[in-house]
Amino acid sequence: MLIHLSVHNYAIVEHLDLELKRGMSVISGETGAGKSIMLDALGLALGDRADSSVVRLGADKADILASFDLDDIPDARTWLAERDLDNDGPCILRRVITAEGRSRGYINGAPCPQGDLKALGELLIDIHSQHEHQSLLKPDTHRRLLDEYSAGQELARQVQLAAQRWRQTQQALERLSNSSDEQRARQQLLSYQLEELENLALAEGELEQLEQEHKNLANAGQLLDACRQVTELCSESDAGNVLSALTSSLQRLAAFQNQAGALGEAVNLLASAQIQVEEAVGELNRFVDHFDADPQRQQALEERLDTIYTLARKHRVQPVDLVALQQRLLDELEGLNADDEAIERLSEELAAYARHYEEKATELSRIRQAAAGELSLAVEAEIQRLGMPGGRFSVTLKPVAEGDYPPYGFEQVEFLVSANPGQPLRPLAKVASGGELSRISLAIQVITAQTSRVPTLVFDEVDVGIGGPTAEIVGQLLRRLGERGQVLTVTHLPQVAAQGHHHLFVHKARDNEQTRTAVAELRGRDRIEEIARMLGGVDITEQSLAHAQQMVTAAQA
Repeated sequence: MLIHLSVHNYAIVEHLDLELKRGMSVISGETGAGKSIMLDALGLALGDRADSSVVRLGADKADILASFDLDDIPDARTWLAERDLDNDGPCILRRVITAEGRSRGYINGAPCPQGDLKALGELLIDIHSQHEHQSLLKPDTHRRLLDEYSAGQELARQVQLAAQRWRQTQQALERLSNSSDEQRARQQLLSYQLEELENLALAEGELEQLEQEHKNLANAGQLLDACRQVTELCSESDAGNVLSALTSSLQRLAAFQNQAGALGEAVNLLASAQIQVEEAVGELNRFVDHFDADPQRQQALEERLDTIYTLARKHRVQPVDLVALQQRLLDELEGLNADDEAIERLSEELAAYARHYEEKATELSRIRQAAAGELSLAVEAEIQRLGMPGGRFSVTLKPVAEGDYPPYGFEQVEFLVSANPGQPLRPLAKVASGGELSRISLAIQVITAQTSRVPTLVFDEVDVGIGGPTAEIVGQLLRRLGERGQVLTVTHLPQVAAQGHHHLFVHKARDNEQTRTAVAELRGRDRIEEIARMLGGVDITEQSLAHAQQMVTAAQA
């Protein structure tokens, strides 16, 4: 629960420290004294939006600090522990807004984003404002209130998450499926092209070998003539040849072969040259003897090369790049086949998400059906007590179209009301007047608050437009809520103020230079006088004091 609120330089509040207790704490004061300012400051500590206009005139920053005892809020302890923000003492939320408009938030002294303050704040306090009845005209509010009453918020969150996953998977599947016709055409083309390349079966380096062999066959006559001429020049010419010249040269130098130095080296080189020429002649003779100038082989080579060149032109690549092209096409085809597998996988996931959604949504529907009747009876009883005798209230569930997976479940929730006996139940927005709507809103808030896991409830002038015996019943309802936790209520009604376990009085303190808001806890005679003031009249009379005393005594009894 909220145990301490400290406000510095916020609006007209210069400095304010409040110690708060369990039970129902009433906040009263004259109009404009700053009652709602306290709750607005608390809202900032809980993550509400703010700007520099909230900083007190002349100050450089506004500083709001709220301390909470978490003994009865295990969800908040878990939230803090998951983020390593827990400590042994109270949980402290702090918000600082500078005159330049910058905002900083802290949880237990650690800086944090505004969203974290808001998320944690929702676990700590539930604030009901006087304008909250306006949201009762929205179907989303009806569904949220029913789920809170039935303790089905977590299940509703799971349904919403399941619907989100189903929708995302469906969209991904549609994107792939919409391109399937185009994809299948591409797959067929790739398969045909790969079949051509596979039938070609071009090996690495084969093209170079084919082109060389074809060149040899095309120049067979010239090649053989050149080989024979070289053989004759080297060894067969009677007019003189290389081998005979080398042999004659070696014979002439043979008498001097023992000479060292340059002459000996020359003899060795000539001998080596003689051997190499003899080997070259042998290779040329073997080449000529085994050379096959088969015209059929030449035709086969030309046909093979023509097939290669034609396929290269078809794909607009160089012939030597056909092997690399084949690998690229294969990779692309495998990627398209993977898309087919992805479609199959997404289809299976979509069915699984649909089953999960149906399971959770069916369970949520069962819980809603059971809670709808209970909430209808409870709210109907309260609105009759709150000045609408004979009024009826019903929570209806309207099934959605079959096959849909909306994020809110299998049904729409709508509140129906009949304000007067004999009138049919109709949608809340069409039949309730402003005053009736306020009372219906208060009844719903009181009933749903009883099932809330949040121990601190704040009611900001929710009793506007209510008076007489109805106001006393409102006070009794709020006191009853305070007995199970902590209730803070801002009110102008003495009937409500008399029901409080504690009474805080907000007033303006003035000096020669400035006006500021101050808060005092009223006890005994002071509290009786404040309630007597709220009863009305310029002067507080003995009769009004006695009436106020009677109201407080009756409430305590």
